[in-house]
Amino acid sequence: MASLRGTLHSATLAAGTRRALAGSLAGSCLADRCLWDKLHAQPRLGSIPTFDWFFGYEEAQGLLLPLLHGGRAACPLRVLDVGCGTSSLCTGIYTKCPHPVDVLGLDFSPVAVAHMNSLLEGGQGQTPLNPGHPASRLHFMQADAQNLEPVASSGSFQLVLDKGTWDAVARGGLPGAHQLLSECLRVLSPQGTLIQFSDEDPDVRLPCLEQGSQGRTVTVQELGPFRGITYFAYLVQGSH
Repeated sequence: MASLRGTLHSATLAAGTRRALAGSLAGSCLADRCLWDKLHAQPRLGSIPTFDWFFGYEEAQGLLLPLLHGGRAACPLRVLDVGCGTSSLCTGIYTKCPHPVDVLGLDFSPVAVAHMNSLLEGGQGQTPLNPGHPASRLHFMQADAQNLEPVASSGSFQLVLDKGTWDAVARGGLPGAHQLLSECLRVLSPQGTLIQFSDEDPDVRLPCLEQGSQGRTVTVQELGPFRGITYFAYLVQGSH
């Protein structure tokens, strides 16, 4: 069962709003699209246009930038963020990576996708996003991460990111989470890297990933603690 510690306690929100969301999510199925549509439609605090469970791009960049740099044999390097929501992960890579990247943020919530497209184009009183490299691109698409056939062919991406999506899908049952993993690995290039960010302990997550990794190497790195919680980056990698 996916852990809820990070999901319920570490979103980058004011404490009062975080407590309210925790109460509304505690009895909910996190695999339910209607729940996320409702959540993404809520007003954001102040001028902060993104919303991050666990943590945002700034906390993950130390891990991500070497991978983005090391994958430059593909130009631009293609990045897929499954279950991107309204996170700063996609936008941070697009605006701050000094190398050419082609980033696709995918979510099954049309509300999240509409918000991120508006943010990209400069809606809601925001300045349009500028790429960190002139050749970089950023797109958002509504799709189900458990079925990526309409989105991409096999081996299309050099980096696939999953920040809390396994955790949410697993709340609806582990078969759905394993289907998510299978699809992420299908669209991953043979030399590429899948990263799952989670607060779930390695003794629970690693056996699942090792079983479904299709012969790839599985490793784990600690991240944080951020706001008192230690997270993990689970890396599934092919041969380099």
